[in-house]
Amino acid sequence: MPGTVISDENWEDFEPVEATCSDSELIVVLANGVKVSTPLWWYPPLLAATREARNRIALSPSGVHWPDLDEDLSIDGMLQGRRYPEAKPPAEAAE
Repeated sequence: MPGTVISDENWEDFEPVEATCSDSELIVVLANGVKVSTPLWWYPPLLAATREARNRIALSPSGVHWPDLDEDLSIDGMLQGRRYPEAKPPAEAAE
């Protein structure tokens, strides 16, 4: 979905309706039924957080918020493949 354009006309289709974190990925279900999955290592604050803190999630019309972590991610950023600049794949981080 990189390159997906969210316009004012179809914004509601991209509103998150559910979000969960596993130990390795963030999964967000959108109003249009699409599941967006991104690696957790893209977001170092989420990766470092406890499972409980990662799964205390508040949804907004444009993204996902973690109140305990003061962390916000936009659906637009996820669809465009944006990650933290300092994020490193697990194999690279282990070196």
